[in-house]
Amino acid sequence: METNTLSTKSISLNDLGIKNANVHYQLSADELHALTIESGQGIESSTGALAINTGEFTGRSPQDRFIVKDTITEDKVWWGNVNIPFSSEAFEKLYNKVTQFLSNKEVFVRDSYVCADANYRLNVRVVTETAWSNLFCYNMFLRPEESELTNFTPEWTVICAPIFMADPAVDGTRQSNFAILDFTKKVALIGGTGYTGEMKKGIFSALNFILPVFENTLPMHCSANVGEAGDTAIFFGLSGTGKTTLSADPERKLIGDDEHGWTSENTVFNFEGGCYAKVINLSEENEPDIFRAIKKGALLENVVFKSNTNEVDYEDISITQNTRVSYPITHIDNIQPGSIGHNPKNIFFLTADSFGILPPISKLTPGQAAYHFISGYTAKVAGTEAGVTEPQPNFSACFGAPFMPLHPTRYAEMLTKKMKDADVKVWLINTGWTGGAYGTGTRMKLKYTRAMITAALNGELDNVEYKDHTVFGIAKPQSCPNVPSEILNPRNTWEDPALYDKKAIELAQKFKANFAKFEEFANTEILAGAPKTK
Repeated sequence: METNTLSTKSISLNDLGIKNANVHYQLSADELHALTIESGQGIESSTGALAINTGEFTGRSPQDRFIVKDTITEDKVWWGNVNIPFSSEAFEKLYNKVTQFLSNKEVFVRDSYVCADANYRLNVRVVTETAWSNLFCYNMFLRPEESELTNFTPEWTVICAPIFMADPAVDGTRQSNFAILDFTKKVALIGGTGYTGEMKKGIFSALNFILPVFENTLPMHCSANVGEAGDTAIFFGLSGTGKTTLSADPERKLIGDDEHGWTSENTVFNFEGGCYAKVINLSEENEPDIFRAIKKGALLENVVFKSNTNEVDYEDISITQNTRVSYPITHIDNIQPGSIGHNPKNIFFLTADSFGILPPISKLTPGQAAYHFISGYTAKVAGTEAGVTEPQPNFSACFGAPFMPLHPTRYAEMLTKKMKDADVKVWLINTGWTGGAYGTGTRMKLKYTRAMITAALNGELDNVEYKDHTVFGIAKPQSCPNVPSEILNPRNTWEDPALYDKKAIELAQKFKANFAKFEEFANTEILAGAPKTK
């Protein structure tokens, strides 16, 4: 077993209100792995990874995410059904109940930090009720050297108590689970849910407020990699669009797979020290880097084993479609040292359009880029959720609305300025359907999507012919190396072009209906990026 000389260090949590706790401080990944198995809360898979079940919640619960409304946030946060206000008084009472609940118990404490760029580093202390929750944070947050822990001072604290259940009638929550940010106390308080993603998304949400307001740095829900020439590429996209898969390019070094900052010095840095990937239908052939990263130290969530084995069946979604794995970024061979890139040159907006309307690749003007960034479009396919029987549009502002405390146009205007200053090309990539909607058409082949992205990165699409989409106005290349030209114009792949035209207008109208709530805040350039409908 990996040893850790700090694992026996004694620290007090009295300053947090957690009294007389049996504190396990800074345990190694191997120690946390072993303790989880010993407690009966996990099983070791055939590849050595730890597999656990997060309980009732296998994903985030957006309606139970709150931000304390106080003097720091009152006039800055975009309040509504995404950023739901919570009173300081109610938070203080609930916080005291949680810390009292954790007092006199066994808890796991980890000191870590976020933001790979030392100029933006934020120290984070994590207090968890379970060993496997602590392992997740070991994987996902940046890991200090032992020498850095001697005088470590946390700036933010994450407290995660999955077993603690709130009383909505007394505590002011919607139901028994909650994830609450308090920018005055600098605490992310999580209870009633074992879904580990709530911890990382809590800190990500905090950074999405702190960096634009105080650091003039754009936080992004994206992956990023860097080529041999030092050019950085950024990939925005909602879950299931290929953000992790497409940024894991054997010809380019991975900066990170989910959360980054873009500084005024024109650098891009990873917030995290690990990757959190979906593993539904995972295969070594299609996603070799992720597949091989699932070894000792990785944490699998809500997967199912093949009968009478400890081999994961990645096609089994009987627990959830949102099966996941977390692992340190060092489990990937081809990574960028220091997790910082320079010279951003290409941005890719990824969408899995299950209506089969958007081109597989198109080039965007700055106005169109801002419009599509604010829209944050992808589409759900039939069967992904109860009651979803046909494709449904899914708009999430800035490709990460649940984590964006400020108004989306604030982030979009920052992105537009940085794009222009750095002379960045922006591409819209449809990893979804071609030849018709889901159920009629087929999913775009991964090898074609990779070929289109490679061509864009290599400048091979700079001098080809383009034609504007008649409805969305985005520029479609008419040829691309290693991609059949007939699939570049989606209308040509439909058996009934007239039906395509009709459905394209319907999708455009959905875009415009969604954007209506942003129009009064958007400038003329952004509004000009909208699709054209009669």
